[in-house]
Amino acid sequence: MAQNHPKIAVIGCGYWGKNLVRNFANLGALAAIYDENPENCKKYEKEYNLQERSLDQILNDPSIEAVAIATPAITHAAIAKKALEADKHVFVEKPLATDLEDAKAVSKLAAERGKVLMVGHLLLYHPAFQKLKSMVNEGVLGRLQYIYSNRMNFGKIRREENILWSFAPHDISMILNLTGEEPSHVQAVGSKFLHDEIQDVSITHLGFPSGIKGHVFVSWLHPYKEQKLVVIGDQGMVVFNDALPWSDKLRFYPHKLNWENGLPVLDKAEYEAIPVEEEEPLKNECLHFLECASRNQNPVSDAKEGLRVLSVLQSAQASLNADHTDLSSTETDNITPFRHVFVHDTAHIDQPVEIGENTKIWHHAHILPKTKIGKNCVIGQNVMAGPDVRIGNNCKIQNNVSVYKGVTLEDGVFCGPSCVFTNVVNPRAEIERKEEFKETLVKKGASIGANATILCGITLGSYCFIGAGSVVTKNVPDHALMMGNPARQTGWMSRAGAKLGPDLVCPLEGLHYHETENGLEAIESQTGVKA
Repeated sequence: MAQNHPKIAVIGCGYWGKNLVRNFANLGALAAIYDENPENCKKYEKEYNLQERSLDQILNDPSIEAVAIATPAITHAAIAKKALEADKHVFVEKPLATDLEDAKAVSKLAAERGKVLMVGHLLLYHPAFQKLKSMVNEGVLGRLQYIYSNRMNFGKIRREENILWSFAPHDISMILNLTGEEPSHVQAVGSKFLHDEIQDVSITHLGFPSGIKGHVFVSWLHPYKEQKLVVIGDQGMVVFNDALPWSDKLRFYPHKLNWENGLPVLDKAEYEAIPVEEEEPLKNECLHFLECASRNQNPVSDAKEGLRVLSVLQSAQASLNADHTDLSSTETDNITPFRHVFVHDTAHIDQPVEIGENTKIWHHAHILPKTKIGKNCVIGQNVMAGPDVRIGNNCKIQNNVSVYKGVTLEDGVFCGPSCVFTNVVNPRAEIERKEEFKETLVKKGASIGANATILCGITLGSYCFIGAGSVVTKNVPDHALMMGNPARQTGWMSRAGAKLGPDLVCPLEGLHYHETENGLEAIESQTGVKA
């Protein structure tokens, strides 16, 4: 109830602060307001029967237990520090600070003082986002694959901060909240149209350890307002469009993408409007802060969450600052080391790597540093390769395969869906064994069936064939057909993929094979042509 709420003062009553004034007043908790410009306060002093107070008067008043800060971002850390030193609970609008070290100092001070420190990441308190979060947690979307967010409008243009710091914290906060991870990769580009030092448009790409990708596009030079979050899972997709009416803000698309014979097959479905209770997000946020302050509980958007968002913002800003690419005098052939290579938008390529011509890298693949991939290869969905892996020409690696350090694939190797390579004989999560990695060699033309497991330290011979689900525990001869757990040789295979009979003649190519100390070898065709 309102009478149990701590009394709060709002510091900063301008463009956004006025909304905090209204909500805290309606919740019966507003005790005072302050703004550097007294004109911003006059209307609210009369409307809510408040007397003009200075910042020092507010901080020195023991009856005021909390403050909400909605001043320019560059002042957030300094004012929050003063308020905490005055033993106030603190709600500070995003971002917590403009410097990560300042934010850490404020967070540490709040912990030392035993005070609630909450950051105004508004959309975490939006009923539509909260419903979306519960759908993700319940597995409705399956495994998350990528998330993108557009936050655009025509204005309001700021001069204290660029578009990244002004708009993107909302979206970064939602993406971090949904993934439950901190990104391992942040890259941003932006453009300055109205001021030499301030970006008006920016695009930020996030890569997460699990393989999830995030994309944030923000602009205040856009012809219309757009606030849209799209979340893609392998079992469904959700769109949170805050510009639509409440009855249609959250849409669930049960689309699926299936794979048949290595090709993507789309299964489209009609969207379903997800019911969402109509509530003002800011009211929910303000009420949450008051309840946390009264009970001294940790808020949803606490200092740790604020630091995570700020860390991403600083990494993105560093990327923006480093964006000095100039291709105006560069020959076309030298624009990228990946000439004539297809890389899907959701794939992530670390540097340095080498990729040969006409290779295709599909959805959510991750190529780690110092990996070399040859020409005409197909790298399927969710494949991870590297670091220091060598993949030859004409190889096909189907979905959900990890090719670890120590594995070498020669030319023409086929890896079926979800086949497994290991790099340590006796792995333990708690014991570091990177120095014990064993080399695995898959020789030219070998085929590995779906869900097969290849133990480390062995060699698969040329054109051998490993049956689906087999577990290979020892070296495999050239052209051998291996089946079972542990895998045993059950026959011979030709290089064309046909099982050989007792005569060792390929029924597809007519090549004749004979046994050698390494397995089989093609000698000549029945027409006398050398193999």
